[in-house]
Amino acid sequence: MPQVTNIGDLNLKVSPLAVDAQVIRCHNLERDMIGAWKKRPGYTTYLGTANGSAIDSLFSFTLNDGTTFFNYRASGGIVYYSAQGTGAWTIAGNGTMTAGTPVYSGVALTSGSNTLMIGDGVVATRHTTNGTTFTDTTSAPIARGFMAYQQRMYAIGTAQSLFWSNVGTATDWTNDSSSVEVPGPGRLHTLMKVNDRLVPTKNYGNMYRWDGFNMVDLATNLGPTSPFSIGTTEGFAFWLNRLGEFAYGGDRPEIISNPIERIIYNDAGEGIIGTTFDNAPGMVHRYDYFLSAGTVTDDLTDETISNAILAYDFQLNEHRTYSFADRPTAWLSYRDASGDQQLIFGAGSQCFTYGGTQTTDNTATIDTALEFVIHGGLPLKDKDWKYLSFMFNPGCQAKIQVAAANTFTRPKKNWVDLGAAQDGIVEYKPSGLRSKLLFVKIYEASRNARLSFFGFDYEANVIERK
Repeated sequence: MPQVTNIGDLNLKVSPLAVDAQVIRCHNLERDMIGAWKKRPGYTTYLGTANGSAIDSLFSFTLNDGTTFFNYRASGGIVYYSAQGTGAWTIAGNGTMTAGTPVYSGVALTSGSNTLMIGDGVVATRHTTNGTTFTDTTSAPIARGFMAYQQRMYAIGTAQSLFWSNVGTATDWTNDSSSVEVPGPGRLHTLMKVNDRLVPTKNYGNMYRWDGFNMVDLATNLGPTSPFSIGTTEGFAFWLNRLGEFAYGGDRPEIISNPIERIIYNDAGEGIIGTTFDNAPGMVHRYDYFLSAGTVTDDLTDETISNAILAYDFQLNEHRTYSFADRPTAWLSYRDASGDQQLIFGAGSQCFTYGGTQTTDNTATIDTALEFVIHGGLPLKDKDWKYLSFMFNPGCQAKIQVAAANTFTRPKKNWVDLGAAQDGIVEYKPSGLRSKLLFVKIYEASRNARLSFFGFDYEANVIERK
């Protein structure tokens, strides 16, 4: 029974017996434009460390000229800026905040000038129009979340109130400024805009919708439990809830993480730990949603992933896992001076830039692994595995292992090395491999060549019972 198979995406929810060549592990790989699995890019340092404190927040601000931009980091209670994403981190004027507390930001276009608002819920709210020096916004409430909406700047306070500025300004919170109490239990912890509506949420996952006049209770607790996990793009928002990852387009939150439920919340209790649900950072970059999930274990393959990044390609509706050498605590996706979208993240006291031609994680080797199960559509039949052929990019350093088994139990898999995949198309004729299932593992750990795997074919004979 010859087969030619293209490799699908990671799905740990569907039985691997239901789909031939079902992927049960897809680590440090991404799709290329023709559908092959390829090794993800790496990252390198971005500017200096500024200070020895952990990075709590990253955000950006573009002036009204559309070309001058600033990137910011908050660490050790100090806000630093970098003009045009180059040079060194410089302390912003009046940029002293609260040590160990995230800094929230929002941008509004008012009176012909862009205004950046910042606050941490402890000290006075501040603003800047030049990008380098902040001014206390004395009439504004102490706030920890901002969003421009209907010619006003909105902000959430430290408890139940949603505030807004005077119309046409982000810095005057007198005259026609006001507030509304958001009902229900819990405290407000984030504010987002989806499909031309403001969406304040509470720490229990409760969600509300505000149109400038009415506050609607969405009657759900599936909102973000981590306010830092929210990533938005083109009318959609993504986030982490204690029940999984969700997407929201203005109606009801929809779960997107069913295929990787074993990683997020598994029977072994080794998925995302409790505190991470409250503070995991996420970000949308291009067509991916990235979530820094800490250390997790998949109870199907029994693989532990350190500094795990759960990556979701919402264009292809595919999941995969990454493991960074450093654990991201904050993300920032921004447009550089050339108009290209860039991704940076903070880990410890250092920022890193991800992507491009980088083949290591700041000199650390990137280990990749793709594991799938084949059964020829007859998972209960014994088979004699006769022939295997794999197609890679020439010159890659990938290695191939197979395990003939009748169970998914990890200790009962006897992995056999087939060799290296350096010639582009690699053919094998194994002998003595007999089983109902054949597990295939492709892995690579070089510092130079980036693995690309296009697909495979195989031939097996069904062993008839006598």
